Amino acid sequence: MYVHQDLHEMALYPCAYSMTFNVTENKETGAPVLNAILNQRSSDVLTANNWNVVQYSVLVHMLAQVCGMEAGELVHVIADAHIYDRHVPIIKELIERPMYPAPVFHINKDIKDFYDFTVDDFELTDYKYGEQVKNIPVAI
Repeated sequence: MYVHQDLHEMALYPCAYSMTFNVTENKETGAPVLNAILNQRSSDVLTANNWNVVQYSVLVHMLAQVCGMEAGELVHVIADAHIYDRHVPIIKELIERPMYPAPVFHINKDIKDFYDFTVDDFELTDYKYGEQVKNIPVAI
């Protein structure tokens, strides 16, 4: 997930530090299913949590596809999930906004080598969203 000997060069140590994968079986089809557990030491819920969930979920889909498996569950374990006091009003506003159905994630099924993926191989359809929150205060 990162190169240990490069930690001294980082302004902030990576928050996500390990992934564990396991394979189960789809009880209906018998197909192998790739599941993952993401371990994270810290998560700023407003600024980073959604990004972490999305990027590692996509990674599970990518790995499952090139290994000839179905994408399964992503379990996200966070030791310290927190909301900073300066983010509370923004989060309250977000909670009060209307909810939308989840978009549909598409991945190019023709890719069989992990390193052949490009950004053009992914698409979201039916993505509905509210007004963007700007100028979120972040300290590093």
